[in-house]
Amino acid sequence: MDSPMITRFSVLYVGQVDLDNIGRNGTPADQRRYPNEAYAKAYFDGRDVARTMDDLGYHCLWMAEHHFQHEGYEVIPNLLLYSTWLATQTRRLRFGCAFNILPMWHPIRLAEDYAMADILTGGRVIMGVGRGYHTREVETFGAPMLDNDANKELFEEQMEVLLKCFDEESWSHHGKHYDLPPAVPYRGYELKELTCVPRPVNRPVEIWQPIASGKTLDYVARKGLKGMITLNGERLVDQIFHQFRDSAAKAGRHLELGQDLCWGVGLYVADSREEAIRRVEPAHDERYKWFAPFGFVRYADEHGRPWGTPGAPARVPTLREGIEQKAWLCGSAAEIVDTIREFERRYPGLEEMMFHWPEGIGAREFQEQLDRFAREVMPAFRR
Repeated sequence: MDSPMITRFSVLYVGQVDLDNIGRNGTPADQRRYPNEAYAKAYFDGRDVARTMDDLGYHCLWMAEHHFQHEGYEVIPNLLLYSTWLATQTRRLRFGCAFNILPMWHPIRLAEDYAMADILTGGRVIMGVGRGYHTREVETFGAPMLDNDANKELFEEQMEVLLKCFDEESWSHHGKHYDLPPAVPYRGYELKELTCVPRPVNRPVEIWQPIASGKTLDYVARKGLKGMITLNGERLVDQIFHQFRDSAAKAGRHLELGQDLCWGVGLYVADSREEAIRRVEPAHDERYKWFAPFGFVRYADEHGRPWGTPGAPARVPTLREGIEQKAWLCGSAAEIVDTIREFERRYPGLEEMMFHWPEGIGAREFQEQLDRFAREVMPAFRR
């Protein structure tokens, strides 16, 4: 090809504190607890990284909404508030919601808050929604999580309301969970429609959703949303990318393979693969101590069977297995460039790549990684 497809490089920051005693044999995840000052520092660490990304020409800092995490892995409860402030600390960088957990919101409140963020930042905040996966969070906020079907049903009705708020001047909605507006008198007439004030200036609103299952994939493709695939092995990435293109075509969206998707990986640039492994392995192992029990080991065996299904492995992965799966890119800049170009060739519609700020890697070391990636890898994709 005359020009590269992957043109946007972004980062995922889940909002971790400075974790101590990390690694497979470090402090057990459930035993971690930090003072409030440690949680507060994470927001300013995020600001410092955002400024570095802004200076180096990155596209977006994606962040995750979570609650009640005394363990310190994910401590950002409000992405829109944080993003609006970060926009005042930077010039061009965009800020992505990965993701606003919709069942924990009233959809009108989320629509209004996003509209305000869109206006105040000049369109620099990217909308993203998810269904959640922490029972401690979602059930505490009064929404279903243990009942997956009920969670999905609520989420999809909330999306109907959210999209009406964004797209329609005046609207009403009467469903199982929401009766909007209620049939009440207002200033001498019966209320029949609502108008969200304000609405986003930048419409149609770009909305992203994580893809972790076939049902989610079909929904995202059918609704015209964009999908994020994070830390999946290459076999699963390939399955998802092909299924997404095919599902979108059935819904009348004719996309290139990889279009409207974001490929997310773990990453560490060093002089050699062994040095990269040595530097990032404790953080990798710390991540999976926390995330593996939630089902976030998205690798497949040589037969294409996802880990955890009958006949496939069911364990916490090693970093070397992540590298073999091409979910983690660790090594020299030249090796990483070659892998990214390989994915470009496979998926000609792919424009978005995101790499993860590993839990346990401090802000200063990660800023050094951002600088090295920008100097040694990104120029290869500006041809």
